[in-house]
Amino acid sequence: MFTTLEGLFEPTVIFFGLTNLLVTFQTMMNKILWNFINTGKEASFIDDMIVGTEIKEEHNAIVEEVIKRLAENDLYEKYK
Repeated sequence: MFTTLEGLFEPTVIFFGLTNLLVTFQTMMNKILWNFINTGKEASFIDDMIVGTEIKEEHNAIVEEVIKRLAENDLYEKYK
């Protein structure tokens, strides 16, 4: 948050040049996907995500849930 003559404001996007931008983004991803990360079924590093399961149906369900959570937080994914 920051204060101006007009009042108190909270940014809705991360400013370019913000210190610790990558740490801030990684923290956000950890909060969004915490339960998959804690069970070891998903790994996230900055903007790379890996889903690892032995059963295809479980894999598909986790991928769908990850995409849903990203969309709920106004994020999107690019497939490689």
